[in-house]
Amino acid sequence: MRPSSTHPSLRRHITPCKLHIGAGRAHLEGWVNMDIQALPGVDVVADATKGINFQNVEAIFAEHFIEHLRIDEAVGFLLECHRALGEGSWLRLSTPNLDWVWATHYHVDMPSEAKRDAGIALNRAFHGWRHRFVWNREILGETLAACGYDPVRWCRYGESELPIFQGLERHATYRDEPHLPHVIIAEARKSKPQPGALRRLRDLIRTDFLEHLDD
Repeated sequence: MRPSSTHPSLRRHITPCKLHIGAGRAHLEGWVNMDIQALPGVDVVADATKGINFQNVEAIFAEHFIEHLRIDEAVGFLLECHRALGEGSWLRLSTPNLDWVWATHYHVDMPSEAKRDAGIALNRAFHGWRHRFVWNREILGETLAACGYDPVRWCRYGESELPIFQGLERHATYRDEPHLPHVIIAEARKSKPQPGALRRLRDLIRTDFLEHLDD
C-alpha cells in the first residue's frame, strides 16, 4: 500500500517493503518510490544520501542513480542500503557502463572533425546530466564487495534470476555492442561487513581520487 504522507513517523512503519530509490517519474507499483523531488508518483520525498529511514527492507532498486554521486558518497549510500536491507536481501543497481562509453564514443584514429565531436560527446557522458562518477564492472564489483555484499552478479536490462527484479528498468536505452552492454546492472546480496576491504577501498579512493579534486 502506498503511504499518503511522507512524514518520518510513517516511513518507519512501512517495513518490510521494496524500496525504489531515485524513482523520479518512473513509479513502480508495489514499491515505495523515493526521490529527492516531490514528483508525481513519488511516495517518500527524501535525500537518500542523507540516510534511508527504513529497516528490514525486502529489496532495493536504484536505476541510474549512483553515477550522480561522488564515489565516496556512493560508498556511503551502499553502506546505508546494506544497513536498511533485511538479512540476505538483495540490491539491484543500474548505471552507465564506462567501458561502453569509451568504446562507442572515442577512437584516437578518428578524423579531426569527428574526433572533436567525439571528445565533446565523451565529456558529456562524464559530466552531463549531473554525472559525478562513471563506473566499470571492476570498480563497482570491488566496491559492492567491500561494502558487505556477496555474491555480486551481472544482469541484462530487465532480466533477473529473482522475480522481484524482473522487468523493472525504465531508463532510455542505447544500442549495446557485442558483449558490451551500455549499462552495468548489478545484483548484490547483503552479507557480512568487510571492514578491512572497506578501509582499503576508502584509502584508495582518498589517495587516487579525492585528493586530486579542487576544493
